[in-house]
Amino acid sequence: MNSPEHEARAALMRAADVGDTAMGRLVAHLGASGAVEAIRERALPPAFTAQESRQERPCDLSGRLSAWFLRLAASKPAADLEAGEKHGARLIVPGDPEWPTQLDHLGPSRPLGLWLHGTADLRFACLQSVAVVGARAATQYGLHIAANFGIGLSEAGWSVVSGGAYGVDGVAHKGALLAGSPTVVVLACGVDICYPSGHQELFAQAREQGVVMSECPPGVHPTRARFLIRNRLIAALTRGTVVVEAALRSGALNTAGHALTLNRHLGAVPGPTTSALSAGCHKLLRERKAVCVTTPEEMIELVGVMGDDLAPQTRSPVVPRDGLSESTKRVLDAIPTRGGAGPASIAVSAGVSMDITLSALGGLAAAGYIERTGGGWRLRKTASSYPKAPESMALTPPPANEAPAPDLPPPTVDDTPPPPHPEELATPT
Repeated sequence: MNSPEHEARAALMRAADVGDTAMGRLVAHLGASGAVEAIRERALPPAFTAQESRQERPCDLSGRLSAWFLRLAASKPAADLEAGEKHGARLIVPGDPEWPTQLDHLGPSRPLGLWLHGTADLRFACLQSVAVVGARAATQYGLHIAANFGIGLSEAGWSVVSGGAYGVDGVAHKGALLAGSPTVVVLACGVDICYPSGHQELFAQAREQGVVMSECPPGVHPTRARFLIRNRLIAALTRGTVVVEAALRSGALNTAGHALTLNRHLGAVPGPTTSALSAGCHKLLRERKAVCVTTPEEMIELVGVMGDDLAPQTRSPVVPRDGLSESTKRVLDAIPTRGGAGPASIAVSAGVSMDITLSALGGLAAAGYIERTGGGWRLRKTASSYPKAPESMALTPPPANEAPAPDLPPPTVDDTPPPPHPEELATPT
């Protein structure tokens, strides 16, 4: 429901540029309606004027006031609100139930209001959200990673926030929509303008399942400056930002800078060291400004609840050799690849007793690791590698100082490659 506050802020959104900190301080000083009256009368309060003169980078306040006055005179806030409602859009302002309070962290650059078009509640959608940003001209690697993050975050119940651009942004939105969670598209133009034009279908899906938003009034077209200023909203709305791909000079790094300024979590995905589109990510990691993340689970661990949203621990591959007892491994390592060796020499080389050696040789032969020849025992020539074993084998250590079980898993048989070198078999996993 529109109110005088909505109408006053709609007028100010026409009068001031997006992110105008001087206008933000004026509204904080006088309120939206008071700021409108002061601009119409072209008379700013002396206290506000003195305050602006003490800013670190004071602006030309008289010139700014003249621009505000001319734009305000040409504005039609009631018509903007009516046109927005006609096209299904709505204006929210600070204090509304749907307003995301985390935007207050922007201080004077907090948007005067937000135009929304979609079914999702912006505040609820952003309570548990992650910004996924990256290059427009992304590589296939970057697009693959962005899709994984979009799907993975969405399946875990996290909303994806991004800028709706080609490349990483668009793929992340599509992944989130595919997994069924709302996505938030932050535009640098009016919500009634589709930019880029090729994303018309994507934006339509986002409005049905999420929300498209902008601080620009309807009919406003994007400019380079608006894209950069828009990025602060992407960073502020979310708990953290992950940079998938970014050149050293890019909008994604600009968003990362806003995230750092706002003390939000920042993650970066590493890429090929030869890729210029990963150079920005590597710079963030090298300067320790970002945390290395490679999966959606790792990003959720970074931005989630401490102790509750932990990413699963990665493990090294498990092979059947891991299930052998230590004495059996020593016997296996002592068996030659070529020729052959008797039990006595194997026992001496392995440093175990003859009883353990004989027991281990029987088990290894039954499992297919070794074979008997005229010259003694040797590794099977057809054994090129050990097959993968169930991961549960790594959780149960073999009993110490015991003979191996008679039922050992067989190795993979491959007649083509030559037999492995003993050092290869001794390589720790």
